[in-house]
Amino acid sequence: MKTNYIIFDLEWNNTYNYKLNKGMNEIVEIGAIKLNENLEIIDTFKQLIKPTVSKKLDSRFKRLTHITMEEIKASGTDFNTAFNDFSRWCGNEDNVFLSWSNSDLYTLIDNFKRFKNTYNLDFMHKYVDAQSYCMSQIQSTGNNQISLSNFAELLGIVVDESNLHRALDDCYITLSCLRKIFDKTKIKSFIQECDNSYFERLVFKSFYITCANYEHFHLYELELHCPNCNGILKPLHSYELENKAFKTAAKCTSCSNKYWTFIRAKRTYDDIVVAKRFVQINKKRAKSIN
Repeated sequence: MKTNYIIFDLEWNNTYNYKLNKGMNEIVEIGAIKLNENLEIIDTFKQLIKPTVSKKLDSRFKRLTHITMEEIKASGTDFNTAFNDFSRWCGNEDNVFLSWSNSDLYTLIDNFKRFKNTYNLDFMHKYVDAQSYCMSQIQSTGNNQISLSNFAELLGIVVDESNLHRALDDCYITLSCLRKIFDKTKIKSFIQECDNSYFERLVFKSFYITCANYEHFHLYELELHCPNCNGILKPLHSYELENKAFKTAAKCTSCSNKYWTFIRAKRTYDDIVVAKRFVQINKKRAKSIN
């Protein structure tokens, strides 16, 4: 099966979701270009989306995109319709999706959760961060992230500033960059397989556990070993939470050394990671701790 590439770009309005009590980026426009394996254009897609979280457009958004509410009202549609249409347009071919940095992907997943109640982008099975791929092909960029317009300039591509920050126009600029440095073999190593867990993992935010019992973490059942003799350390007092770490004094049952014991438990997508740190208590202080 031949591979198609779909470059997509989103423009979003920064707003505040009072229902969730947090800020969010609400997608207002999507643009995309479908390409064959030789980066020849097959078709294009663009659609304005009527915002519902906020009826007002952020001033910075308006300044960058020149999109107006009048334009949205005249040719926009609702989020679900827009992405149902986009999914049909993408088709069931072996598509590899690309965007300039994965910030568009984060925003898309967040909007899918808000408006479709799912993290799963069912039309997307393979994804490439075009920014990461392009930067890997140009040594002079170093490790710093670089904007699409700056990267185009680096490649000698003339960019009309007035066309920046419109979704389809940005897709064309990304395409121009890719055509300059495209390598079918090298780009394969940047392809991410997108099953359901990929999207959930992408947006999952790790956090420190601050309660003694949480899922598979049980603070008082942890086995602690003396850093001096590997004997068993026994807590002398209840743990206290300090800077998201559980702290107590503990005594070794073998060598009798006493230690300040610090335990941090971090919930990641896959697991609970426990870090332990021991600081020996000086003899004078240790005598007063029982």
